[in-house]
Amino acid sequence: MIKLTVLYPNTVGLKFDKEYYVTKHGQLLVDLLGDAIISSDVNMGVAGGAPDTPAPYVVIANMVFESMESFEHSFGANAEKIMADLPNFTNVQPQVQISELL
Repeated sequence: MIKLTVLYPNTVGLKFDKEYYVTKHGQLLVDLLGDAIISSDVNMGVAGGAPDTPAPYVVIANMVFESMESFEHSFGANAEKIMADLPNFTNVQPQVQISELL
């Protein structure tokens, strides 16, 4: 299985509309990717590892796909539409990692 992790850095001047992200962007992903998504979760950063430090990421999102082929056929085929929605909820460039689940 393949996991896509998208990390939104908690930077100075950050704009991030959590309501839009969860409702509208989340629905866009469901509409475009459908059953290709095996599971997903969204983690809202609340604090860093040391006391009274901000979370390094405002949001970390994960989506699990059956295989790299499934990811490429679903997410890859819709990447332009997905990326075009980013300015609607954030002004930060996300970091992306694709991992193999063992």
